[in-house]
Amino acid sequence: MQKLFVALGCALSLVACSAEPEPLPAPAPLATYGNKQTFEIAPVLLAAEHYYPGEASIRMGSIANLVGEPPVPGFGEEGEADLATNAETQALRYSVDHPDLRIVMTVTEGLYRVVARRSAGIETMADMKGKRVATIPQTSAGYFFKLMLESEGLSYADIEAVPIVPLTGMTEALANREVDAVVIWEPESENAVQVLGDDIVTFSGDGVYRELFNLNTTAEKLADPEKRNAIVQFIRAILDASEEIRENPERAQALVQVAGEFDAQNVVESWEHHGWLAAVPDDLLDVLVVQEQWLAERDGRVPRSRDELATLIDTSVYEEAVALGERD
Repeated sequence: MQKLFVALGCALSLVACSAEPEPLPAPAPLATYGNKQTFEIAPVLLAAEHYYPGEASIRMGSIANLVGEPPVPGFGEEGEADLATNAETQALRYSVDHPDLRIVMTVTEGLYRVVARRSAGIETMADMKGKRVATIPQTSAGYFFKLMLESEGLSYADIEAVPIVPLTGMTEALANREVDAVVIWEPESENAVQVLGDDIVTFSGDGVYRELFNLNTTAEKLADPEKRNAIVQFIRAILDASEEIRENPERAQALVQVAGEFDAQNVVESWEHHGWLAAVPDDLLDVLVVQEQWLAERDGRVPRSRDELATLIDTSVYEEAVALGERD
């Protein structure tokens, strides 16, 4: 009988051992490109530095590096990306010529605002008519401002858009009264706030628009087993990094400060204008469909259908990364 119990115990032990998940293979090196002068990239920086079990480089760039397009002047360097971060606006723009592009998750939500000079006669959004505004119309910030103008029956035809690169020049232009308002992502919005002091009025985009700062790759890279394994593990690292940021942002803030060469206090003051989502929003496709209409009109082309845009979203690696956390 004792031998029977021993044998039974060994058998149960073997079953338990066989039920344990197989360890993932070591991930391959990953090259990720994104705008390191934005705060939205914080979870990516933290994931690469402290959570990804392989080698992950983060370089200045964009989706352009992912699809073989020239780097955007002032916003990127040469090199081929495995992953790239950008707002949903740029995914839509680049995917027209590169339908192989895929959005795999939303890393961060950017919560935009209009920062304006009160002494320029601006009390409401309706007062923006005839004003000079530092913004970049073809970006997510430009799209946000379009929606804000439309809320008062205005359009870009009613204001003078002043694109300024590098973005630090926007704050300088505001200080020199060369523009009356700034509409751009952080930290330049916060810099504009500091420049205006008491002579300020701001308009929140809450309920109007939030930027979806996404992680992107290509269908070709997702079809490569080795590359796919690395992407899954990097997304898992972003999920873990984002959880840390929501609970204690200090390490991420330090990385952003160094990457963007920002003032530490400026980073802290701008931090609240972001949502550390690390998920796939339920309305992601809806956002793409609406924004596609705007971009198509700007580019003089026929907008793509909802079904066509749906092919740009592939959440399978995100789902695999979530499952990794469940098996730990």
